[in-house]
Order: sequence, then structure tokens, then C-alpha cells
Amino acid sequence: MPDGQSNPLSIVHDWLPAYPADHPLSRRLRRALIHQLKRFPQPLDHMAVAVSGGPDSAMLAVELAVLARQTNSAPPHVFHVHHGLQQAADGWEEHVQELAAGLSLPCHSIRVEVGASAAIGVEAAARAARYRAYRQLANHCGVGVVLLAHHQDDQAETVMLRLLRGSGPTGLAAMRPVSRRDGLLFVRPWLDIPRAAILQQMQRFLMATGWAPIHDPTNYQDHYTRSALRERLAPQLDQRWPGWQGILARHAELAGETAEILDEVAEKDFSRLQPGPDGRDFSLLAWRKLSPARQAHVLRFWLASQGLRAPSHARLSDIMRQLRGLHALGHDRSMQVRHAGAIIMCQRGRVLLKHGKTS
Repeated sequence: MPDGQSNPLSIVHDWLPAYPADHPLSRRLRRALIHQLKRFPQPLDHMAVAVSGGPDSAMLAVELAVLARQTNSAPPHVFHVHHGLQQAADGWEEHVQELAAGLSLPCHSIRVEVGASAAIGVEAAARAARYRAYRQLANHCGVGVVLLAHHQDDQAETVMLRLLRGSGPTGLAAMRPVSRRDGLLFVRPWLDIPRAAILQQMQRFLMATGWAPIHDPTNYQDHYTRSALRERLAPQLDQRWPGWQGILARHAELAGETAEILDEVAEKDFSRLQPGPDGRDFSLLAWRKLSPARQAHVLRFWLASQGLRAPSHARLSDIMRQLRGLHALGHDRSMQVRHAGAIIMCQRGRVLLKHGKTS
């Protein structure tokens, strides 16, 4: 592809025969993977696994490779995104390609530019660039499903961050096992698996093959929000409330069930807002006819459907205040509210979403 590269499939070594795929922990990881994949009729070669080179995503690639070989299936793809944020990232790209070669998986890497701003930090900007890259790679490879290696500890951290942001009951559902974005299905089969279990099996893979995972130093730099939670708050919780990750992950699961019901209501409400063909805009007057609670929820639903994170309670309240003020003062009144790298505007009685900068 013009702005990325793929690894050659001339395999120098085959690591799978040495890997203890019959170990109970490996079977547990693979069962969780199979459980999610049963929901999709696509063959494995129409799927991809996103691999940063860290232990979690590397093990997901390993277990997918084992599954492909055990079922005599064409192998899935490996997607690697080079963010260009660290000098060591060139070596990470090569390291992921080595892993894919040892697993007989086709690997595709792409480099992106991460443009952070005052409105959107480095973490959010990198995430947005990564998902755009997945879409581009998926188009190139004919892939419809991308597997992500988020685990129980990631889920618990996400719940905690959303609690601290005041994201509301639906926001506490955190990461869903299956989500859709930009026409792609993203599957997270290991949200119930503790990271410690993945690391244990990663150690067995290392002993069998000599391939060691990458350890990104930014994961432990507490000027990043998630890293600060991991480095400062998590050790205190581990000491006082052992197993808190599983409790919060269970909370996310229950919140997810509630969110599904509320989303059904929000979807019906949104359909009555005279939305545009791409869902990026809707009628302000129709929105005003909803009750305040449903106004709030349909806005959350709308932003999520456009691939944006859940707003905090304060941000959502501000958006609603401005929308109500616009209606009282007239539809031609200008409005611009920034959220997660996008801008919520109102023009001629239509609430609309634009990505990137605007005047």
C-alpha cells in the first residue's frame, strides 16, 4: 500500500510447534476468543488483530494463529500502527513484523501523524489516528472485523476514569465486547480475562520462542491520565481492595445491559429528530420536544454513534444549556462547542457535528 508496508510471507521459522497451546491458560484464552468469534460468520482471513507489540496484543495474535492452524483456516491479518511519537517506534514496527512472520500471519503496518491540541490531548489524538489507520488498512485488506486485546484491567481503568469524569450510567458501560465504528466491527474478546493471566502465558511464549514483548514507557509516565491512574491509584486499590478490577469489570457488564435498553430508546428518539443521511445532524426543534432526560441521553447516543467518547456531566450540561439558549434566541445564533476533537454547531435550526478545526 502507498503509505504503509506489509511483511513478506517467506517464513524463516515457525514458532507455533514450540508454543504450549495445550496449556490450560492458553485454552482459556482461546475459549474466550472463540466465544466472541462465533457471533460472526466471516472467515479468519477477513479479520485482523491490532498489534502494538505489547504482551496483550501479541498474545491475542498468538492465540489467533493457533486457532487458524487448528481449524485449517486461512490466517487473519496483523495491523500495526506506527504513531511516530517515540524514536524507538521504528524498532517496534520491525519487532511486530518478526512476530507475525513467526506466526505465519500477514502483517500490515502504517504510519500516522498525531496532531494534539489544547482541545484534544495526545492520548485522544493518538487514539483517533489509530482508528483512522485501522479503517484504511481494513479497506486495503478486505477486512470487516478487527480484534483488540483490551482485558479486564483495561476495562476497570476505563470505568474508573469515566467515574472521575462523571460520564453517567451509560458511560460506565465502558468498553463493549463488540462495537461498530466507521463501518468496522471491533471485537474485544478478553474483557473478562485479568492481565496477569495474559502475562503468564506471554512468559511461556517467550520461553518457547525467545520473542519478548515491547514495553512502552509511556504506559508508566503519570503525566498521561490513564498512566497516572495505573501508577498512583491502582497500587492503593490493590492493597486495600484486592480484585477491584474484576468488580469494576462486572459493574461495566451490568451497566452495559442497562445501556443496551437505553440505547434502544435513544435510537427511536434520534429517528424522530429528522436526522441527516449520515447521522451527523438533526433538528434542534425536534430535540427540544424531548424530556430533559431523553435530551441528554439522545445526545450521548448521537456522539457515540459518531465515534466520540462519552462527554462528562459538565460538558453535556454545557452543550444542553447552549442548545436551549439557541432555541430561545433564534436558530441563526452561532454556537461552537468542542468535544473530543470535534465541534458541535447549530446552523439554521440543525445541530451538526464537524471534525477538525473551524472558524
